[in-house]
Amino acid sequence: MDNRMMGLERRVIIGALCFFVFMLAYGSIEIIPEGHVGIVNKFGKTVRQLDPGLNFKAPLIESVVEIEVRQRKNVEELTAATQNQLATIAKVSINWTVDKSSAMDLYIQYVGLARFESRILDPKLASVAKASIAQYPADQLIKNRSLAVAAILDGMQEAMREFPITVNSPQIEDIQFPKPYLDAVLAKEQAREDAEKEKHKLAQQKLVAQQKVNTAKATRDAMMAEADGKAYQIKTEAASEAEAISIINAELAKSPQYIELVKAKGWDGKLPATLITGDKQSLLYQVK
Repeated sequence: MDNRMMGLERRVIIGALCFFVFMLAYGSIEIIPEGHVGIVNKFGKTVRQLDPGLNFKAPLIESVVEIEVRQRKNVEELTAATQNQLATIAKVSINWTVDKSSAMDLYIQYVGLARFESRILDPKLASVAKASIAQYPADQLIKNRSLAVAAILDGMQEAMREFPITVNSPQIEDIQFPKPYLDAVLAKEQAREDAEKEKHKLAQQKLVAQQKVNTAKATRDAMMAEADGKAYQIKTEAASEAEAISIINAELAKSPQYIELVKAKGWDGKLPATLITGDKQSLLYQVK
């Protein structure tokens, strides 16, 4: 009976030792996922940084805290005033990344990202966003937020220069203005569109009127050209006729019988059908 009890105790002790060894071995393994680094603490003191993958640590003595080094996004909702003192509610976000090589320094100073965000990043984002929005009038922020976004990026990069992070890609995700102001902006935009339509309409009317003027001018030019052609024709015919008369007069001056020659050339070879004697007309013969 005593041998049996001693054997059972021996097996229990061996099992406990194996379990303890297994737990020590398991506790010495630390797997860090991609996009993170491990911060090793030993008795409350930060001693080293682990890269992603399989790592080893001293069991029961060292503990590991994971720090994300992938891009993170923080969002702030704030109340700001535009350049023309119009109150607005804005939702501003920014993307940022912990510098991998300096993650341990950030952890030592702030003991994790959550505290760094609440104490440093978020307050600076709100402050820079308010200052950037205040640089531009409300209508410019409505039409083109990119100017304020660029100002936020410049301001955040300057404000976070001393910290081991990289800041990029801020956005004004939403910006709200008082309804009366938005109604006034809408009315102004509608008036501008109406003015543009009227301007286009007047331009079309001017074009049609100009086309009519051009058509009338072309018609007038055509009529003037036709009149000039007729005048030239009449002038030419008159000149030709005058020249012919001049020639005839010259020939008559040379020979009084010239007119008889012209008559003879124009005779068709037919004798007259009637003969006039005195006051009476006598029919001599009929040429058939």
